[in-house]
Amino acid sequence: MDSHPIIAVTAFEHVGPYTLRLTFDDETNQTIDFSPILYGNIYGDLRDISLFNQVSIDPDFETLTWPNGADFDPATLHNWPEELPAFLKAVEKWKQSPSAVQS
Repeated sequence: MDSHPIIAVTAFEHVGPYTLRLTFDDETNQTIDFSPILYGNIYGDLRDISLFNQVSIDPDFETLTWPNGADFDPATLHNWPEELPAFLKAVEKWKQSPSAVQS
């Protein structure tokens, strides 16, 4: 049985449009451009840069969160290069949804 790592986001900084540099409790960093995955009912709303920029760290779950309820598992953020292909595959489905937010 695989154990799910307990990871916490401890800090972030904006480094570009839709791009954040994250620091984790294991002292690693990850720079993530979220723009390719901002589709669907929850993440699509974040294409509004003013909403995206309202990102914060949830004090209870120690991950990124936005006012519209969007968030990510901190382990997903920590392992973003490995997780991105699955998100991009989901984006293709989200784009085909009648409620998909398109730019």
